[in-house]
Amino acid sequence: MILFDLVGDDEDHPTYKTLTVENGNRQYSFLKSVVEASLAVGRPFLSSQVLKALNFQAIACLHAYAGEYRPCQVLVGEHEPPPHYRVQALMDDFVNTVNREWEMADPVGLAAFVLWRLNWVHPFINGNGRTARAACYFVLCVKAQQWLSGATILPELISRERQRYEFGLRHADESTVTGAVDLAPLHELLVDLLKEQIAGASSATP
Repeated sequence: MILFDLVGDDEDHPTYKTLTVENGNRQYSFLKSVVEASLAVGRPFLSSQVLKALNFQAIACLHAYAGEYRPCQVLVGEHEPPPHYRVQALMDDFVNTVNREWEMADPVGLAAFVLWRLNWVHPFINGNGRTARAACYFVLCVKAQQWLSGATILPELISRERQRYEFGLRHADESTVTGAVDLAPLHELLVDLLKEQIAGASSATP
């Protein structure tokens, strides 16, 4: 069953929206479980399997190719992601880069890179933003060696700050035209939201 097709490609259909929310809850639960499993076995790294699983949880039965790299070209507003035949190589390079930098990288800086690069490659048919935000949080939690709790966690806070989030992505894209990627706006956004999350968690503690 692919619900997107059954509701006439209408993402505002009540049934589509309900399953989207329920998938989001399952993705959250899976994300927490995979962070804890990674820490329990002492394997702090990112893998394509984790990324594909996060995407599957987000769009299962909503869209075709859940948890698989896209087999066709997609357009995302003004951004034209790389052609589908480059996705596998780009994702292999992305995962290798993250793991190569894992030990020495600033946690927030590495999370900002993950957030931007996944959105830039746009490796999946749908759910790329949800997958990128979850992967960003996976990196932060595993780097911190704990699940970072809060009444509202970072992926949800990023979604709330859509304007700053999209500006940071565009700024990073544009910076690569003239030199190295500039992730400063995304880094600043993540720092601000992490402070908010931590403050919220502290105030909720009896």
